[in-house]
Amino acid sequence: MKAVVNMKYSSPDYMELREVPRPEPTHKQVMVKVLATSVNKADWHILNGKPFPVRLMAGLFKPKYQILGADISGVVERVGKDVTQFQIGDEVFGDLSSIGFGGFAEYAIADEESLAKKPSNLNFEQSAALPIAAVTALQGLRNKGQIKAEDRILINGASGGVGSFAIQIAKSFGAQVVAVCSTNKLQTALKLGADSVIDYTQGDFSGSGDSFNLVFDIIGNLNAHQIDLLVKKGGRYVSCNFSSTVVLNSLYFSLFKGKKLVNMLAKVNQADLQYVRKLAEEDKLLSEIQEVFTLDDVPEALHIMGKGRSNGKLVISV
Repeated sequence: MKAVVNMKYSSPDYMELREVPRPEPTHKQVMVKVLATSVNKADWHILNGKPFPVRLMAGLFKPKYQILGADISGVVERVGKDVTQFQIGDEVFGDLSSIGFGGFAEYAIADEESLAKKPSNLNFEQSAALPIAAVTALQGLRNKGQIKAEDRILINGASGGVGSFAIQIAKSFGAQVVAVCSTNKLQTALKLGADSVIDYTQGDFSGSGDSFNLVFDIIGNLNAHQIDLLVKKGGRYVSCNFSSTVVLNSLYFSLFKGKKLVNMLAKVNQADLQYVRKLAEEDKLLSEIQEVFTLDDVPEALHIMGKGRSNGKLVISV
């Protein structure tokens, strides 16, 4: 099969499209013929081995994950003898990050619990945009942010993959959403359902005097003073891009400010994939796709991801 391979920590320029052996599923695994995949920040960090703690998980001196790509959608090709939820021909989508990635390829292996049936109203490219980004938004808002109807929510970084889903998921809970993004992405945020938008290029938005029940920070770049200004007493601040500010200030904010600060890392979860599918099938969750690439173009897509120039998801059609 064809796959995009990286043999060392490097830039996308050193990735190669080559023929590799097709993986074989164990008795509890599923082989999926990959029809689409998408690019995530996790791919970028593992590709270049930065920040350094990534190497503690992905290999100290060279990457143990030589085929990246966590998000997939496709058709079940084979099933292990102990698989009970899927059969050959099922259309599925899922997240391979917990089992070693492998999505930038024509075939991939997945644990049964890392897959769900594909949303019936979405094509494979739209479905491949969902798993990591939509589940991160869901777990950040619902699990860590304890979102409630009528909450006023600020989403910092609202136009990328996670942000575009966060707007829609927050609206599905009945929250009022203020989206922070750059000038050329304001209309996208409004189209996705944001009640109002803030252009961060126009200055420090934390000093406006406005405050929120929940701040969902996808960029992770707000300092302690900005967080204090933006989060109401009794409110929550959630960063899904590791924030040292949270580590250094969470106890102080909890004890003396009455505000909760948390970092979060999404975990693959079949129940949440099914929740995301349900939202999509109810037309409450659309995939905002910036561009669709081929396997040959994976390095180009990763360059765009690494430079932070994405407006929505970058999808690979296989």
